[in-house]
Amino acid sequence: MFRFFDPTWLAALAAVPLLAVLFWVAAARRRRALETFGESPLVSKLTSTVSVAARRWKALLTLGAVGAAVLALARPQFGSRVETVRSVGQDIMVAVDLSRSMLAEDVAPSRLERARLSILRLIDHLDGDRIGLVAFAGDAFVQSPLTTDYAAAGMFLNAMSPDIMPVQGTDLGAALRVSLDALDQAARDTRVVVIVTDGEDLEGNFQEQLDRAASEGVQVHVVGIGTTQGAPIPIYDDQGRRSGFLRDEDGTVVTTRLGEETLRMVAERTGAKYVTAGVGGTAFDDLVDELAGARGEALEERQVTVFEEQFQIFVGLALALLFIEWLWPERRRAKMAWAGRFD
Repeated sequence: MFRFFDPTWLAALAAVPLLAVLFWVAAARRRRALETFGESPLVSKLTSTVSVAARRWKALLTLGAVGAAVLALARPQFGSRVETVRSVGQDIMVAVDLSRSMLAEDVAPSRLERARLSILRLIDHLDGDRIGLVAFAGDAFVQSPLTTDYAAAGMFLNAMSPDIMPVQGTDLGAALRVSLDALDQAARDTRVVVIVTDGEDLEGNFQEQLDRAASEGVQVHVVGIGTTQGAPIPIYDDQGRRSGFLRDEDGTVVTTRLGEETLRMVAERTGAKYVTAGVGGTAFDDLVDELAGARGEALEERQVTVFEEQFQIFVGLALALLFIEWLWPERRRAKMAWAGRFD
């Protein structure tokens, strides 16, 4: 089977006839210039060593080289073989807290943006792993199912904000339950859940879901994001401009703080791994590096047809034609005759 991997380059073949026209125009202008230079016998004698045929052959060689180079850029392929491709990796579900307290800016640029940047970094370093996203607050749902389409996962992650959550709160149990359900559909041994939260207003039966995760062999990591000093929760208008801070019923500005003691206690009781992502901290980034560098299992195996690249032939042909064109002289060797005499 013969095909071009990138046939869009074939449109550049239009440059070959265009270049031929330019050569013809240049030759015609050269003839007219010689005609105006002087009388025909004189011009013929002065240009007697110039080979018109050689010029034509050199032009043809140049056109051939350009055509061969364009064909090489289109990457011709013929001949094929069947290869077995194995996808090796792990399944990772990342549950992101989208309660309004995640908008606090005690971690620059904000808790949510800090989490988003670290997760994007994780996505950028994955190779063969599948990643999915769960959005949670007072409830939870799958934002992006397990996929190796990292660009799509990044788009879903960028679309995550507190505005998409109908119920506020921080239900870790719901987040873990939805994450485990998504991993159950994958039915893989190497499975990981990462829950990113500020730990405020915990709800739900987290212990029950952690017991389920342990029985199913799923690793659970809890990332506490924020500071214990806390920060106010900004409010934004429809144009995305800050219009103030969230206040309670008494009109007092609400300060949100990282529920570190609660999260650490939950982790200690359940055996989950707990890290913090505070000001200047690198624990979250270290966890990202650990997950990205972990060795998973074979996820799938499939047969693919691989076509043999043959662009080298056309690259070699173009170089050969240019080399011949460079060697081919435009002038014939003039026959030298001795015009002297003996005394």
